[in-house]
Amino acid sequence: MRTAGLGLSDFTDTSVLGITVAGVVLGHRLYHFRLAFSGFEHAHVVLGGESFVALAEGLQNALWALGGAPREHRSDSLSAAFCNLDRDAQEDLTLRYQGLMRHYDMIPTRNNLGVAHENGSIESSHGHLKKTLEDALLLRGSRDFDDLDAYRRFVDEIVGRRNANNRKRIELERPTLTGLPKRRTADYEEKIVTVTSSGGFILRRVFYTAPSRLIGHRLRVHLYDDRLECFLGATAMMTLRRGRPVSESKGGHVVDYRHVIHALRKKPMALNNLVYRDQLFPHPAYARAYEALHQSVGDKRACKLTVELLALAHDRGCETELAGLIDTELDAGRLPDLAMMHERFGPNPASVPVIKVEFVPLSSYDELAAVYAVRPTSNLEVVA
Repeated sequence: MRTAGLGLSDFTDTSVLGITVAGVVLGHRLYHFRLAFSGFEHAHVVLGGESFVALAEGLQNALWALGGAPREHRSDSLSAAFCNLDRDAQEDLTLRYQGLMRHYDMIPTRNNLGVAHENGSIESSHGHLKKTLEDALLLRGSRDFDDLDAYRRFVDEIVGRRNANNRKRIELERPTLTGLPKRRTADYEEKIVTVTSSGGFILRRVFYTAPSRLIGHRLRVHLYDDRLECFLGATAMMTLRRGRPVSESKGGHVVDYRHVIHALRKKPMALNNLVYRDQLFPHPAYARAYEALHQSVGDKRACKLTVELLALAHDRGCETELAGLIDTELDAGRLPDLAMMHERFGPNPASVPVIKVEFVPLSSYDELAAVYAVRPTSNLEVVA
């Protein structure tokens, strides 16, 4: 018999769905929360592995969507989240999990190792959820999404339909839930990093670029499953996509060309040997342009022209439109014409207002020589 007031958390692999974002395979899994009695559920797209951060973010999203918290929260042993952590880190993770449970006044319980049926109320639901997503994808006619947010909205819509169909039982269980606290608790890890002279910082074996004005500054970073929120003191500076190491022996790069374009314009030949050059280009068209120019006009000229194309995309805010024009030129067998593109995306002279400045004669300032004093009287008499 299923018990009211019991919530369960687990992660499930979704590679079988074959999801792509902008044509690129999305490696991910779902954090899945479910109430054992009523069947209310919530799913959260997780880009990394099973971690406390992913659990904390997904669980809190679920509780706030539900509008209350069950008396008991059950999970597996969280062994995957503890993987490769030293003893101190494991103890810290345990304390953070206990703090999360206290914040929502839930009793934490977990399955015994090797006893899979103890989490059966959610394990079996994994298959049902993925089958529902598979059916919806077939009806949609495509497994490709424009961006990650579009896919997340798709998952939320499917889960929302399942909850709507089960609303009577959910309303029956709602009185057993405890109220939510005034605010969420931390669902991120906090790290301190220093932006080096190379224009970035390294965190968890991934190099992230940062605006040059932050070189030498220490940033406070909130590390989420899918993003980094960076603060200078209490001021939010930027949000970066979270990267992952390529392999055990090779780190990763998260590069925003807008952070480094000004430095590259001073030394465009640096592009030739840049370690993260492939990650620098915001669209495949810019990489195509670099390769075509490299083969036709040599290293020096190719670097100069490619950097100027990136600078034009940055200065005029025409990154996507410029990429389309570059593709058109290359498909026609022509190299990108920088002068033509500057003319195409430069400001229209007719749209730039002509401002006429009339200078005031210096004699007009003679009036300022007169000094007025106000004597504090009842009638505020003014004496020149």
